Amino acid sequence: MNLNNLTPAEGSRHSQRRIGRGQGSGYGGTSTRGHKGAKSRSGYSKKIGFEGGQMPLQRRVPKFGFKNINRTEYKAINLDAIQSLVDRKNITEINPQVLQENGLVGRNELVKILGRGELSATVNVTAHKFSATAKAGIEAKGGNCSEI
Repeated sequence: MNLNNLTPAEGSRHSQRRIGRGQGSGYGGTSTRGHKGAKSRSGYSKKIGFEGGQMPLQRRVPKFGFKNINRTEYKAINLDAIQSLVDRKNITEINPQVLQENGLVGRNELVKILGRGELSATVNVTAHKFSATAKAGIEAKGGNCSEI
């Protein structure tokens, strides 16, 4: 290996224009920015969504619907998830703390029990809300539901 046969790794170098280095470079004068206008000035930055004066997509598309800022979000837990928890951990008391410890809900999430699946164990469940089918499924096996 000699200094005269060293080459950079393939793809590591890109041919770059040296802009604004005089007329002899071919990229002097306006430095590839064209003549006048906002885009030729230093410090120019267009607003997000700007389409050159055309009506932006954000304003062209029709808006619809309603977002209720007072909506209460619940984390849904089905009966089959409760049954699998009972099978794995042999628990008879289910509450938000137990669900959080087992990774089913977050720390500040409200819990709603839904009725998908079947219970085969007697379980006492404490949660923020219950669906009618979940309540019926839990009470059919001799458990009880209590809302927080």
